[in-house]
Amino acid sequence: MRFLTVGQTARILGISPSTLRLWESVGLVTPARSAGRYRLYTPELLDILKRIKYLRDVKRMNAPGIKEALGTALSAKPKDGGKPKPDLGEKLRRLRKKCGLSVTEAAQRAQISAGFLSAIELSGANPSVATIYRLAAAYGTTVLDLYDLTVQSNHVIRPRNRKSLETECGVRMELLSTGTKMLESMLIRVPPGTGSDGTYMHQGEDFLYMLEGTLEVWLDEVECHVLEEGDSFWFESNRGHRWFNPTKKPTAILWVNTPPTF
Repeated sequence: MRFLTVGQTARILGISPSTLRLWESVGLVTPARSAGRYRLYTPELLDILKRIKYLRDVKRMNAPGIKEALGTALSAKPKDGGKPKPDLGEKLRRLRKKCGLSVTEAAQRAQISAGFLSAIELSGANPSVATIYRLAAAYGTTVLDLYDLTVQSNHVIRPRNRKSLETECGVRMELLSTGTKMLESMLIRVPPGTGSDGTYMHQGEDFLYMLEGTLEVWLDEVECHVLEEGDSFWFESNRGHRWFNPTKKPTAILWVNTPPTF
Protein backbone atom coordinates (compact mmCIF):
# COMPACT_ATOMS: atom_id res chain seq x y z
CA MET A 1 0.00 0.00 0.00
CA ARG A 2 1.29 3.50 -0.85
CA PHE A 3 1.18 5.96 2.05
CA LEU A 4 1.09 9.74 1.70
CA THR A 5 2.76 12.23 4.00
CA VAL A 6 1.04 15.27 5.50
CA GLY A 7 2.57 17.54 2.86
CA GLN A 8 1.61 15.29 -0.06
CA THR A 9 -1.95 14.87 1.22
CA ALA A 10 -2.36 18.61 1.79
CA ARG A 11 -1.19 19.39 -1.76
CA ILE A 12 -3.62 16.88 -3.29
CA LEU A 13 -6.53 18.33 -1.33
CA GLY A 14 -5.50 21.96 -1.77
CA ILE A 15 -5.47 22.66 1.95
CA SER A 16 -2.77 23.44 4.51
CA PRO A 17 -1.03 20.83 6.69
CA SER A 18 -2.37 22.67 9.73
CA THR A 19 -5.93 22.02 8.52
CA LEU A 20 -5.17 18.30 8.38
CA ARG A 21 -3.86 18.40 11.93
CA LEU A 22 -6.96 20.34 13.01
CA TRP A 23 -9.27 17.69 11.51
CA GLU A 24 -7.30 15.06 13.40
CA SER A 25 -7.49 16.99 16.68
CA VAL A 26 -11.30 17.26 16.49
CA GLY A 27 -11.64 13.55 15.76
CA LEU A 28 -12.61 13.61 12.08
CA VAL A 29 -9.72 11.38 10.95
CA THR A 30 -7.00 9.24 12.52
CA PRO A 31 -3.96 8.81 10.25
CA ALA A 32 -1.50 5.97 10.66
CA ARG A 33 1.90 6.63 12.21
CA SER A 34 5.34 5.63 11.00
CA ALA A 35 8.00 4.19 13.29
CA GLY A 36 9.21 7.74 13.69
CA ARG A 37 5.66 8.87 14.59
CA TYR A 38 5.13 10.75 11.33
CA ARG A 39 1.52 10.94 10.11
CA LEU A 40 0.75 8.70 7.11
CA TYR A 41 -2.39 8.76 4.98
CA THR A 42 -3.79 5.78 3.02
CA PRO A 43 -5.70 6.11 -0.29
CA GLU A 44 -8.90 5.19 1.59
CA LEU A 45 -8.30 7.91 4.16
CA LEU A 46 -7.67 10.35 1.30
CA ASP A 47 -11.18 9.56 0.01
CA ILE A 48 -12.60 10.37 3.44
CA LEU A 49 -10.62 13.62 3.55
CA LYS A 50 -12.07 14.59 0.16
CA ARG A 51 -15.53 14.00 1.61
CA ILE A 52 -14.69 16.16 4.64
CA LYS A 53 -13.46 18.96 2.39
CA TYR A 54 -16.65 18.73 0.30
CA LEU A 55 -18.87 18.86 3.39
CA ARG A 56 -16.93 21.84 4.75
CA ASP A 57 -16.59 23.86 1.53
CA VAL A 58 -19.81 23.01 -0.34
CA LYS A 59 -22.27 22.01 2.38
CA ARG A 60 -20.80 24.56 4.84
CA MET A 61 -20.89 22.05 7.71
CA ASN A 62 -19.05 22.47 10.99
CA ALA A 63 -17.05 19.69 12.67
CA PRO A 64 -20.01 18.13 14.55
CA GLY A 65 -22.12 18.13 11.38
CA ILE A 66 -19.31 16.53 9.39
CA LYS A 67 -18.89 13.84 12.07
CA GLU A 68 -22.58 13.00 11.85
CA ALA A 69 -22.48 12.88 8.04
CA LEU A 70 -19.42 10.62 8.01
CA GLY A 71 -21.09 8.29 10.49
CA THR A 72 -24.01 7.68 8.15
CA ALA A 73 -23.31 4.70 5.89
CA LEU A 74 -23.99 4.66 2.17
CA SER A 75 -27.69 4.07 1.95
CA ALA A 76 -30.04 2.61 -0.61
CA LYS A 77 -33.07 4.79 -1.27
CA PRO A 78 -35.59 2.92 -3.40
CA LYS A 79 -38.89 4.65 -3.94
CA ASP A 80 -40.78 2.01 -2.01
CA GLY A 81 -42.56 3.99 0.63
CA GLY A 82 -39.77 3.96 3.18
CA LYS A 83 -39.22 0.23 3.73
CA PRO A 84 -36.28 -0.73 5.97
CA LYS A 85 -32.92 -0.63 4.15
CA PRO A 86 -30.57 -3.62 4.25
CA ASP A 87 -27.33 -3.20 6.19
CA LEU A 88 -24.59 -2.81 3.58
CA GLY A 89 -21.80 -3.90 5.92
CA GLU A 90 -23.61 -7.10 6.91
CA LYS A 91 -24.49 -7.84 3.27
CA LEU A 92 -20.86 -7.47 2.24
CA ARG A 93 -19.74 -9.69 5.10
CA ARG A 94 -22.16 -12.43 4.02
CA LEU A 95 -21.03 -12.20 0.40
CA ARG A 96 -17.37 -12.39 1.41
CA LYS A 97 -17.94 -15.49 3.52
CA LYS A 98 -20.04 -17.08 0.77
CA CYS A 99 -17.05 -16.67 -1.55
CA GLY A 100 -14.80 -18.29 1.07
CA LEU A 101 -12.57 -15.22 1.30
CA SER A 102 -10.80 -13.78 4.30
CA VAL A 103 -10.91 -10.03 4.87
CA THR A 104 -7.34 -9.78 3.59
CA GLU A 105 -8.07 -11.79 0.43
CA ALA A 106 -11.22 -9.82 -0.35
CA ALA A 107 -9.47 -6.52 0.26
CA GLN A 108 -6.66 -7.50 -2.10
CA ARG A 109 -9.18 -8.35 -4.83
CA ALA A 110 -10.94 -5.01 -4.36
CA GLN A 111 -7.64 -3.10 -4.10
CA ILE A 112 -8.46 -1.58 -0.74
CA SER A 113 -6.91 -2.12 2.67
CA ALA A 114 -8.09 -4.92 4.95
CA GLY A 115 -8.66 -2.37 7.70
CA PHE A 116 -10.94 -0.29 5.49
CA LEU A 117 -12.98 -3.36 4.47
CA SER A 118 -13.36 -4.35 8.12
CA ALA A 119 -14.57 -0.83 8.89
CA ILE A 120 -17.13 -1.03 6.07
CA GLU A 121 -18.42 -4.40 7.29
CA LEU A 122 -18.81 -2.98 10.78
CA SER A 123 -20.60 0.07 9.31
CA GLY A 124 -17.78 2.26 10.52
CA ALA A 125 -16.83 3.67 7.12
CA ASN A 126 -18.72 4.89 4.06
CA PRO A 127 -17.60 3.28 0.77
CA SER A 128 -17.52 5.47 -2.32
CA VAL A 129 -19.06 4.59 -5.68
CA ALA A 130 -15.68 3.28 -6.84
CA THR A 131 -15.21 1.09 -3.76
CA ILE A 132 -18.71 -0.37 -4.09
CA TYR A 133 -18.02 -1.32 -7.71
CA ARG A 134 -14.70 -2.93 -6.76
CA LEU A 135 -16.27 -4.99 -3.99
CA ALA A 136 -19.12 -6.12 -6.22
CA ALA A 137 -16.59 -7.31 -8.81
CA ALA A 138 -14.48 -9.01 -6.13
CA TYR A 139 -17.51 -11.05 -5.04
CA GLY A 140 -18.65 -11.87 -8.56
CA THR A 141 -21.90 -9.94 -8.19
CA THR A 142 -23.38 -6.56 -9.13
CA VAL A 143 -23.97 -3.37 -7.19
CA LEU A 144 -27.70 -3.98 -7.53
CA ASP A 145 -27.39 -7.34 -5.74
CA LEU A 146 -25.69 -5.67 -2.77
CA TYR A 147 -28.94 -3.92 -1.88
CA ASP A 148 -31.39 -6.79 -2.34
CA LEU A 149 -33.45 -4.74 -4.77
CA THR A 150 -35.90 -7.04 -6.54
CA VAL A 151 -35.64 -6.50 -10.27
CA GLN A 152 -38.15 -7.76 -12.81
CA SER A 153 -37.71 -7.76 -16.57
CA ASN A 154 -39.81 -4.86 -17.87
CA HIS A 155 -39.68 -3.28 -21.30
CA VAL A 156 -41.17 -0.01 -19.99
CA ILE A 157 -39.88 1.65 -16.81
CA ARG A 158 -41.94 4.57 -15.53
CA PRO A 159 -40.01 7.29 -13.65
CA ARG A 160 -41.93 6.52 -10.46
CA ASN A 161 -40.86 2.86 -10.66
CA ARG A 162 -37.12 3.36 -11.14
CA LYS A 163 -34.80 1.59 -8.72
CA SER A 164 -32.06 3.86 -7.44
CA LEU A 165 -29.17 4.17 -5.03
CA GLU A 166 -27.78 7.35 -3.53
CA THR A 167 -24.43 7.86 -1.79
CA GLU A 168 -23.94 10.03 1.25
CA CYS A 169 -22.41 12.80 -0.88
CA GLY A 170 -25.55 12.81 -3.06
CA VAL A 171 -24.51 10.93 -6.23
CA ARG A 172 -27.69 9.22 -7.40
CA MET A 173 -27.78 6.23 -9.77
CA GLU A 174 -31.19 5.45 -11.30
CA LEU A 175 -31.75 2.25 -13.30
CA LEU A 176 -33.41 2.91 -16.65
CA SER A 177 -33.63 -0.76 -17.69
CA THR A 178 -34.21 -3.99 -15.79
CA GLY A 179 -33.82 -7.60 -16.80
CA THR A 180 -31.51 -6.86 -19.72
CA LYS A 181 -28.86 -9.45 -20.54
CA MET A 182 -26.31 -7.50 -22.60
CA LEU A 183 -26.48 -3.88 -21.51
CA GLU A 184 -27.37 -1.66 -18.61
CA SER A 185 -28.59 1.92 -18.72
CA MET A 186 -28.60 4.43 -15.90
CA LEU A 187 -29.37 8.05 -15.23
CA ILE A 188 -26.58 9.31 -12.97
CA ARG A 189 -27.02 12.61 -11.16
CA VAL A 190 -23.81 14.14 -9.80
CA PRO A 191 -24.06 17.11 -7.40
CA PRO A 192 -21.41 19.87 -7.52
CA GLY A 193 -18.02 18.85 -6.17
CA THR A 194 -18.78 15.12 -6.05
CA GLY A 195 -17.99 12.05 -8.14
CA SER A 196 -16.91 8.43 -8.01
CA ASP A 197 -14.31 9.14 -5.27
CA GLY A 198 -11.81 6.73 -6.79
CA THR A 199 -10.94 4.61 -9.81
CA TYR A 200 -12.61 1.36 -10.82
CA MET A 201 -12.78 -0.90 -13.88
CA HIS A 202 -14.69 -3.87 -15.29
CA GLN A 203 -15.13 -5.78 -18.52
CA GLY A 204 -17.00 -4.37 -21.51
CA GLU A 205 -17.63 -0.84 -22.75
CA ASP A 206 -19.16 2.34 -21.31
CA PHE A 207 -21.13 4.98 -23.21
CA LEU A 208 -22.06 8.40 -21.81
CA TYR A 209 -24.41 11.10 -23.10
CA MET A 210 -24.34 14.39 -21.21
CA LEU A 211 -27.88 15.56 -20.47
CA GLU A 212 -26.80 18.60 -18.46
CA GLY A 213 -23.83 20.04 -16.64
CA THR A 214 -20.14 19.15 -16.79
CA LEU A 215 -18.24 15.94 -16.02
CA GLU A 216 -14.50 15.38 -15.80
CA VAL A 217 -13.58 11.79 -16.73
CA TRP A 218 -10.09 10.37 -16.12
CA LEU A 219 -8.86 7.22 -17.88
CA ASP A 220 -5.84 5.40 -16.40
CA GLU A 221 -4.91 8.68 -14.70
CA VAL A 222 -3.32 9.86 -17.97
CA GLU A 223 -6.28 11.02 -20.07
CA CYS A 224 -8.69 13.69 -18.86
CA HIS A 225 -11.86 14.38 -20.83
CA VAL A 226 -14.10 17.30 -19.87
CA LEU A 227 -17.63 16.62 -21.10
CA GLU A 228 -20.32 19.26 -21.50
CA GLU A 229 -24.05 19.15 -22.19
CA GLY A 230 -24.76 17.39 -25.50
CA ASP A 231 -21.39 15.57 -25.64
CA SER A 232 -21.22 11.80 -26.06
CA PHE A 233 -18.27 9.65 -25.04
CA TRP A 234 -17.31 5.97 -24.89
CA PHE A 235 -14.36 3.98 -23.58
CA GLU A 236 -13.24 0.42 -22.89
CA SER A 237 -14.36 -0.41 -19.35
CA ASN A 238 -11.17 -2.30 -18.48
CA ARG A 239 -9.38 1.04 -18.34
CA GLY A 240 -9.26 2.51 -14.86
CA HIS A 241 -11.82 5.30 -14.78
CA ARG A 242 -13.00 7.90 -12.31
CA TRP A 243 -15.25 10.92 -12.71
CA PHE A 244 -16.01 14.21 -10.99
CA ASN A 245 -18.25 17.25 -11.30
CA PRO A 246 -15.85 20.22 -10.95
CA THR A 247 -18.54 22.91 -11.23
CA LYS A 248 -21.10 24.50 -8.93
CA LYS A 249 -24.02 23.15 -10.98
CA PRO A 250 -25.54 19.63 -10.94
CA THR A 251 -24.71 17.17 -13.70
CA ALA A 252 -26.94 14.49 -15.26
CA ILE A 253 -25.65 11.71 -17.52
CA LEU A 254 -27.26 8.92 -19.51
CA TRP A 255 -24.77 6.11 -18.80
CA VAL A 256 -24.87 2.79 -20.67
CA ASN A 257 -22.47 -0.06 -20.04
CA THR A 258 -22.12 -3.68 -21.10
CA PRO A 259 -22.28 -6.18 -19.55
CA PRO A 260 -24.57 -5.14 -16.65
CA THR A 261 -22.51 -4.24 -13.57
CA PHE A 262 -24.86 -2.07 -11.49
